[in-house]
Amino acid sequence: MGPIDGVGGAQTASALRAFQMQHGLEQTGRPDPDTVRELETGRGEPFTLITITAADLAGLAPVPITWLGRSRVRTLGFETLLELVAERHHAQPSLVRRLNPAVDWDHPAAGLELFVPRAAYPPARHAALVRVSLGQRWIRAFDAQGNLLAHFPCSIGRIAEKRPVGELHVAVAVKDPDYTFDPAVFPESAEAKEIGRKLRIPPGPNNPVGVAWIGLDKPGFGIHGTPAPEQVGRTESHGCFRLANWNAAYLRQMVTVGTPVWIEP
Repeated sequence: MGPIDGVGGAQTASALRAFQMQHGLEQTGRPDPDTVRELETGRGEPFTLITITAADLAGLAPVPITWLGRSRVRTLGFETLLELVAERHHAQPSLVRRLNPAVDWDHPAAGLELFVPRAAYPPARHAALVRVSLGQRWIRAFDAQGNLLAHFPCSIGRIAEKRPVGELHVAVAVKDPDYTFDPAVFPESAEAKEIGRKLRIPPGPNNPVGVAWIGLDKPGFGIHGTPAPEQVGRTESHGCFRLANWNAAYLRQMVTVGTPVWIEP
């Protein structure tokens, strides 16, 4: 799933269809009675209570606005507690706020208790195939028997002519990658023109490719995370397939070098 916001929409319907396919139900994309029964089976409470620690707060720091500024810091971690909590629990910041209306997010303290979605994924299983739908903007992972293991909303490349179609393969899968800022990739950026050289951007959840990079065997193409998960599926990337950080991290654990990635219109 993308960020949980508590509101139905196109991504919810797509996820429900994937769930229904996985469980042999009619793929309506709606929470019909059979689907609701299956969703409720053995899954426990949908929310949980967490406690914020001093370590959580100590790691927060502003992210520089410019590319040059980002290249000069050690890591691109979370800026705010709200951002940290939302990402850890796969939620929209707006939902976290609604669940905790009395919290002063500008002055958090260690020991703060928060109500959040229970969003932990099961242990990752090996994917024998990854499918990317350009038209429906999702990525799905399947086992060797064709069973659906995972479904993720994704963003796709802005320029249709540059989107690959057909069979590719995983060439590399990297946790917490660096990012190479290349001015040639951002011709619309005045800063890129001024810098005029490549820069190393350090890792972290606010890195341009997030916390995972799955490179494909077509140069310049890959599946990766993003510092803006709320935009996944709603905006287009410069060319790769962009997932929410938690989904990119999960998919990275499911693939190995050589895993086929089938990209369809």
